[in-house]
Amino acid sequence: MMRSWGNRSDTIVCDEPFYAHYLHGTGREHPGAAEVIASGETDFRKVIELLTGDVPNGKNIFYQKQMTHHLLPNIGREWLEEVTNCFLIRDPREVIASYLKKNNDPTLEDVGFVQQTEIFDWVRTRTGANPPVIDARDVLENPGRILKLLCAKVGVEFSDAMLFWPPGLRETDGIWAKHWYGEVSTSTTFRQPSTREPELVPERLRGVYEVSLEAYQSLHQYRLY
Repeated sequence: MMRSWGNRSDTIVCDEPFYAHYLHGTGREHPGAAEVIASGETDFRKVIELLTGDVPNGKNIFYQKQMTHHLLPNIGREWLEEVTNCFLIRDPREVIASYLKKNNDPTLEDVGFVQQTEIFDWVRTRTGANPPVIDARDVLENPGRILKLLCAKVGVEFSDAMLFWPPGLRETDGIWAKHWYGEVSTSTTFRQPSTREPELVPERLRGVYEVSLEAYQSLHQYRLY
């Protein structure tokens, strides 16, 4: 999605702006953590100022890619009223399988589903409306349709530029891209989803999966399709 929005001429993208604060505050061992902390902004207040201020580089749209577990409780939620919130959901089995490539023992907090539902409910309560939700599989199966629905929902004109982009890393990618964005860097469009069944969840993570699945399903009912 960040590649898709970043390919619009009217849009500037921001990659996981709270990541340095998250790593600094939690001490979690992620690939390149020390480098992320050293190069990023660990003061969440300054991050919020950036995210809620003027759109950088004279652009009209500021696409901010967030990870729900990065939004630690100490950050608060009030600033979310100043931005347009959209929620991307994904089958928990796929999320856990992805995490296992870098982290052999992800926690419930790591995968972020509980935080995602909490933030969704907070935004819905404050705005009195359901914020847009899109499912990753729906995007991969029919990107044009889902992106048009999303753009219409947030009041942005759809652009065909969102469907194709050049390969490679970007200046707007976080410094962690070399650890996490291997497949993304080779992509030029949305790839069709795999027809294989998702990997089985290891028994030790069964509890994480079951709680995450409940949270995923609670948001799935609101998805644009």
